[in-house]
Amino acid sequence: MQIGVFTVGDVTPDPTNGHVPTEAARIKALMTMAEHAESVGLDVFATGEHHNPPFVPSSPTTMLGYLAGRTERLVLSTSTTLITTNDPVKIAEDYAMLQHLADGRVDLMLGRGNTAPVYPWFGQRLENAIPLTVENYRLLRRLWDDEVVDWEGEFRTPLHGFTSTPRPLDGVPPFVWHGSIRSPEIAEIAASYGDGYFANNIFWPKEHFIRLIGLYRERYEHHGHGRAEQATVGLGGHVFMRARSQDAVAEFRPYFDVAPVYGNGPSLEEYMRRTPLTVGSPQQVIDKTLTFQEFFGSYQRQLFLVDHAGLPLKTVLEQIDMLGEIAPVIRKEMDSRRPAHVPSDPPSHEMRKGLA
Repeated sequence: MQIGVFTVGDVTPDPTNGHVPTEAARIKALMTMAEHAESVGLDVFATGEHHNPPFVPSSPTTMLGYLAGRTERLVLSTSTTLITTNDPVKIAEDYAMLQHLADGRVDLMLGRGNTAPVYPWFGQRLENAIPLTVENYRLLRRLWDDEVVDWEGEFRTPLHGFTSTPRPLDGVPPFVWHGSIRSPEIAEIAASYGDGYFANNIFWPKEHFIRLIGLYRERYEHHGHGRAEQATVGLGGHVFMRARSQDAVAEFRPYFDVAPVYGNGPSLEEYMRRTPLTVGSPQQVIDKTLTFQEFFGSYQRQLFLVDHAGLPLKTVLEQIDMLGEIAPVIRKEMDSRRPAHVPSDPPSHEMRKGLA
């Protein structure tokens, strides 16, 4: 069971004192987060991709390439790589390059993002989101799987005798997750290719994701990749911890109330009742996280958002410290309940290299 952290990379004023970090400081803080995650025994660091304020991670592979040279064990991933507005040729080249720099410690999560204006910024149309996703991913797979590609589609110029470089490390492309919060079509793409499915489990009640993950598992088995319960599933989550739950709630409330991702809506208490958000003691985080396995079946990756909404870096690193303390408990409990035929981890580069 992999446990890690992800970031959306927002630059948000601290609501308790008005401090706004510079973009440079925020970017450096993300790197400090990742290195600290490895030092406390977490498994994964993932960054989003955004091209608009108040977010700074516009170039995930630049960030992850830097981290490849600063870490030894950490899996470097994305919490969104925009499959609709990035050229599949550039995705193929960038992530193959990152594979080589990180000795295979790389995977990526493809998604459409949640910022509608990004489409015209990159010459695309929002109404083509699903067709773009399907076509771009089919081309991406061709670019990784075939050394010479002849291809013609609807949304980009044709390719004739094209070879993407560098080639994937050891001839094995990065493992792909498909991230979605609403679209059954994305679950179908993931299932048809035997890829991973990541439900960013922070916005909606569990019933919503039970349906989507259930569909993905059903279609994974239909396409002959294994039994439904063996499909590769990841979940997002959001936590804030203190030794006493009342202290966690009091400290986090002003940050929640202005959070760019979901502030200015339901109260903190209502949001915690209706979604996986957990603000409380470490034991409360353990207990609520373990319920995810009951709702969604045994899964392989759990990522937590810990740095959102203007939280100071010192506080974020304290959250990572606490995650490092409770991660072994969560892994042990989940693995004790996991059927023997269900993988505990996502497919690694070394494992997939051995199967190639």
